[in-house]
Amino acid sequence: MLSSHFNRILLLMVLCAGTIVAQAQTPEFTHDDTLRGSITPQRAWWDLTYYDLRLRVDPAEKSISGSNTIFYKVLNSSNLLQVDLQPPLQIDKAEQDGQALSVQKVGENAWFVALQKVQPVGSVQSVKIWYSGKPREAVHAPWDGGFSWSKDAKGQPFVATSCQGLGASVWWPCKDHMYDEPDSQAISVTVPNGLMDVSNGRLRRTQENSDGTTTYEWFVSNPINNYGVNVNIANYTHWSEVYNGEKGPLTMDYYVLPQNLNKAKEQFKQAPMMMKALEYWFGPYPFYEDGYKLVEVPYLGMEHQSSVTYGNQYRNGYLGMDQSGTGWGRKFDFIIIHESAHEWFANNITYRDIADMWIHESFANYSEGLYTEYYHGKEAGAAYTRGVRSNIQNKAPIIGYYDVNREGSIDMYYKGGNMLHTIRQIVGNDEKWRSILRGLGKDFYHQVVTTQQIEQYFSSHVGCNLQKVFDQYLRHVEIPILEYRYKKGKVEYRWTNCVDGFDMPVKVTLSKGVYTMVYPTTEWKSSPCKLGKKGKLVVDENFYVFSSEVSE
Repeated sequence: MLSSHFNRILLLMVLCAGTIVAQAQTPEFTHDDTLRGSITPQRAWWDLTYYDLRLRVDPAEKSISGSNTIFYKVLNSSNLLQVDLQPPLQIDKAEQDGQALSVQKVGENAWFVALQKVQPVGSVQSVKIWYSGKPREAVHAPWDGGFSWSKDAKGQPFVATSCQGLGASVWWPCKDHMYDEPDSQAISVTVPNGLMDVSNGRLRRTQENSDGTTTYEWFVSNPINNYGVNVNIANYTHWSEVYNGEKGPLTMDYYVLPQNLNKAKEQFKQAPMMMKALEYWFGPYPFYEDGYKLVEVPYLGMEHQSSVTYGNQYRNGYLGMDQSGTGWGRKFDFIIIHESAHEWFANNITYRDIADMWIHESFANYSEGLYTEYYHGKEAGAAYTRGVRSNIQNKAPIIGYYDVNREGSIDMYYKGGNMLHTIRQIVGNDEKWRSILRGLGKDFYHQVVTTQQIEQYFSSHVGCNLQKVFDQYLRHVEIPILEYRYKKGKVEYRWTNCVDGFDMPVKVTLSKGVYTMVYPTTEWKSSPCKLGKKGKLVVDENFYVFSSEVSE
């Protein structure tokens, strides 16, 4: 049996295992990577406005079929439209206004639809795509996702989708790039009688069909990123409650396997606790109109918008493990907190390019410490955040490669969270820090953003230029070292092992037991020191830095 630490790292490394090697070797990218990861000319000319996705799922055959009607606004007139769909699924036909269209497959995943009618700039048009086949089966969901075809304890189908990184086109035809989201979306899923589909948004209608199937019609009234769309199929049992949140009553719905109902009702008491804590730190839940759902699935869980999936075995911690090694990680259910935090950072504020995936994962990781702080005090939250540093690898940059659908290293979790915790120490004012976090959700409400936008926001609202801090932690591997030496009643210090011009302020002890903010650069600077002959300069441990005493 694996040790808990090794098991934890093994599970988390799956997401970025190939990336770490690729970063070190400067990978070569293909035309398929460009088609998938860039805003191609066949994508750029039209603005996505609405999806009407209709899907029939056959668990016995592990097959799907259906259609997606894509509504869009014409930005620049063109007649070639890119739709993405991954093999082994196939596009069967395409139509616009009832007229059959020619479809050409380009590379592995891209399909170019040749439109015949004129596309006037400013007009709203639609294209309907029919497709079918046996979708890619998840290898190790959610990191290596697709369709998870499983069975519950009674042998009934237990099915779910997951596709971050891999892309939504692994199971439905769409504009599979994060820069463009529909303003709203319909999701209609037909399943065999006796099963239920739970997807995003609100359930509008349930229709029993004459062929032994039932159709569940869901509607999402907010913008939604493509990997946030999901299908969850099982013989679910359901209960709900109303949470009185910052924007008023919020419906919270729970869908679990019947045999787990009692355990779920106890464990899911943490969901309204989560909502209370995260609304305090991040502002109002971003999708009151669509509600909040927690849905049991046959894999660990993921941040599907308004339909958060759960598979943490009804245990606190990460499958029962404390990732921080402090004990605080067993005070909460990791999946409920981490994946729900993505409603704010991933689903409300969404990265434009997956190279900036840290915007999702660093804040979600940091939310675990903030949740701990809310219920157990500031030092408990800080101890948790410091504790997860043992999982940081420092082997590759957090930011990945742009325009080729390649995320950065797994350090976007623990190192990214500690970067945010470090910036909090620079701010030095808890209410100001909280206002900055809440301001992000308000000022970037339902937006797709870049790293540069987030960096500029922090620098502007913190009141100092943090560019070198972001460069150090996001774009480089090394952890800065504060070198110091004593000289005639003074201590001299400078940053090393850092980017050029690194100038991050840091708190140190210049007198016993008292922390003072100093402003090192890469050149030697000095401050009066009252530590005495046996005293030792100590760096505030809440800064993610190293220190080293050197001789003259």
